[in-house]
Amino acid sequence: MKIPEARGPASAALLGLLAREAGTTLGARTTPGNGPTLGAGATLTADAPVAALHREVTRQLAATPDIIGDDDLQLTLFCLYELYYSGLEGVSDEWEWAPGLIQIRQLLEKPFEAALREAAREAAGELELPTAPHPTSDAVADVLFDLAARDTGPSLSRYVAKKASLDQLKEFLIHKSIYQLKEADPHTFAIPRLSGRPKAALVEIQADEYGGGRPERMHSALFARTMRGLGMADDYGAYVDFVPALSLAAVNLMSLFGLNRRLRGAITGHLAIYEMTSSQPNRFYGNGFRRHGFDAAVTHYFDEHVEADAVHEQIAGRDLAGGLVEAEPGLLGDVLFGATAVMAVDGRLSAHILQSWENGTTSLRAAVPAAA
Repeated sequence: MKIPEARGPASAALLGLLAREAGTTLGARTTPGNGPTLGAGATLTADAPVAALHREVTRQLAATPDIIGDDDLQLTLFCLYELYYSGLEGVSDEWEWAPGLIQIRQLLEKPFEAALREAAREAAGELELPTAPHPTSDAVADVLFDLAARDTGPSLSRYVAKKASLDQLKEFLIHKSIYQLKEADPHTFAIPRLSGRPKAALVEIQADEYGGGRPERMHSALFARTMRGLGMADDYGAYVDFVPALSLAAVNLMSLFGLNRRLRGAITGHLAIYEMTSSQPNRFYGNGFRRHGFDAAVTHYFDEHVEADAVHEQIAGRDLAGGLVEAEPGLLGDVLFGATAVMAVDGRLSAHILQSWENGTTSLRAAVPAAA
């Protein structure tokens, strides 16, 4: 992905640091109040900039009232996570495991997770949980299906189906492109963290997401074709500079869950609720594009999800999330956390988009040039 533009002092410090060579960073440690320092016998070519970045992130965290909606901090976390995916253009791969950057990532993750848990508690409301000491997979799936069936307010998918203009359809694709052009990758991190029934279920779902071995049928490739059909850039990250913090947060929470083994319950709950709330909205999305005269070359991505996710929701609810809780009952809370967190953040993003459109303004940070 091309390096995005900084959105504040924290992201500016990170992007400036990543432009340097990573050097040998093994053995880095933190001295209270002074940021990262070096262990015995280790070298770190960018030690001072790492310490400066640590200070900027700490300062921004203390100043922000809302980490989920903070452009600077969400972009900083997004770029740190991107080192574990396809990387950033011109940035050394050695930064992926630099201890100083891992420390800073964790510095951001702790308050981000706390904010997500608070948002999830509000979204969960009064959930009726399985009462047995060892919940069955069917009981867990029933809770998730009940959660998915809740009315969470104004529907973005219905607006797209009935009202969205062509420019708004493009905005909608821009928001979704931050994840959909690497669709399924965050959940794949969970495969080696699972075993038995839930592992097999996740592999089955991911095999479909990746096109069953046919690259042109990968869901990310289908989404790229939809973007090309509207004359838009389809390279990953092309529109990162235009999306608000909420769009980045929706992807960052997947990376948070997928990259931390202790949150393996959350990533399974996330995927389960994603699949359970996907089929009908994608039908509406496809109808919105058909309303503007687009054919199957553009709508295939949405039409594919209408059918695939109707099957995936059962596998994800019963075999993946339910199977995991049957094997590890203590993870029920994290499964529900993952499910309710995504509902909270996606609901907030949808409300932002709808409010912007209904007010006649863009939902993006800035209008996208027509040539893009």
